[in-house]
Amino acid sequence: MPENHSGSTVHVNGIEMYYETEGSGEPLLLLHGGGGCQEHWAYAGGEQFAREYRLIQPDARGHGRTNNPARTITHRQCASDMLGLLDHLGIERCRAIGMSMGGNILLHMATEQPDRIQAMVVVSATMYFPAAARKIMSQVPAAADQPPSEWETMRKRHKLGDGQITALWDWQRGMKDSYDDMNFAPPALAKITASTLIVYGDRDFIYPVEMAVEMYRAIRKSALWVVPNGGHGPIFFAAAEQFARTSLEFFRVQSSAAAAG
Repeated sequence: MPENHSGSTVHVNGIEMYYETEGSGEPLLLLHGGGGCQEHWAYAGGEQFAREYRLIQPDARGHGRTNNPARTITHRQCASDMLGLLDHLGIERCRAIGMSMGGNILLHMATEQPDRIQAMVVVSATMYFPAAARKIMSQVPAAADQPPSEWETMRKRHKLGDGQITALWDWQRGMKDSYDDMNFAPPALAKITASTLIVYGDRDFIYPVEMAVEMYRAIRKSALWVVPNGGHGPIFFAAAEQFARTSLEFFRVQSSAAAAG
């Protein structure tokens, strides 16, 4: 994991949000998955994206180096946080990529303020939590039951102490009882005006691939990429180069279509 950080912090919605920027050009917002942090984009094509865009890579509330005094997390609240970050940076409109939790956040952003997102790639996102996902959430061990290896992994990602990590596990387990945060029916997703690439693994054990088809049918300007033999978040390490290449080409086609229209 990279150890050199030259990021900034902004006060938004009662939290101190940490973010890093890299590259130059038009802005590209990168939103990490739940339990992760912005550093993980280094393993999902971040370097390739930085050759063409100015990357904006925040830690979501309660993750990484971003605090969360309230200790509660919802995707809807995180969307408000990210819109606040864009306001702080003076960015009226941008492209974006979100992984799992990050993709869920983008669904909220793109439905609540459609004009802010020009085009987006949502990876392993969901319209709602199916039964299989709730079962997995219910099985997240409490902090006292987590093995030392998990504590070590989480401490490398999240820098604000063990209380922060405990709150993250509590949130992950508590999502099994959440029914209003992620609850998108097709008419709600039809509000999205952004060109959208939906990326799913056909072996996703949390969200079934049928969910991707539902989103594809609901979002008007969408494309669907089902990754063969891909699990949840099939974009890291060996898959990163293809993911970056496909996403960048999607953005180029979207830009050409917008210019022609």
